Amino acid sequence: MDLIKWFEKGIAPEQYIENMSEHKEAFLHVLKSFRLSADEASLVNKLKEAGWRVIILTEDWCGDAMMNVPILLSLSKAANMEVRLLHRDENLELMDQYLTNGTSRAIPIFIFINEKGEEQAVWGPRAPAVQEMVANFRSSLPPRDHESFNEKSQEMIRKLTDMYRTDESLWQEVYRSLKTTIAERLY
Repeated sequence: MDLIKWFEKGIAPEQYIENMSEHKEAFLHVLKSFRLSADEASLVNKLKEAGWRVIILTEDWCGDAMMNVPILLSLSKAANMEVRLLHRDENLELMDQYLTNGTSRAIPIFIFINEKGEEQAVWGPRAPAVQEMVANFRSSLPPRDHESFNEKSQEMIRKLTDMYRTDESLWQEVYRSLKTTIAERLY
């Protein structure tokens, strides 16, 4: 699997954003509102030195991508990391190499590669604290065969989407998780 070819196949963040049909306003809100703290200089400098690039597997309908991708884009901008995005559903051959729990095509997935195209780190689809919160929400849903399951499930998704857009503590959880994954490979 040649990750450089996958990177080159991807689209630039600006093109991805321009073509978004879902969650665009919320995505842009997170992108404009999330800020790295000043004490991130060490990580940013290490990333600059490493010369990593990032492949993002995503889809614009995904609420997790709506929150997580802008956070990565903020970090990548600060660290001068090139980013390319691939639509999951059009790139299943790559996606199937990064299944969550070996079975799920959950997104987004961030694949960090070095200049030779070697995988350096992988993150996604959720920060552990966010995953725990989602699992707690799901545990309150009725069984799938219950008549109110679809309604309650859609209600849960709307609530999560709103939280992803507005709850800055969730953004910080994503950033902490992302930073931990990256730092394990850089330091």
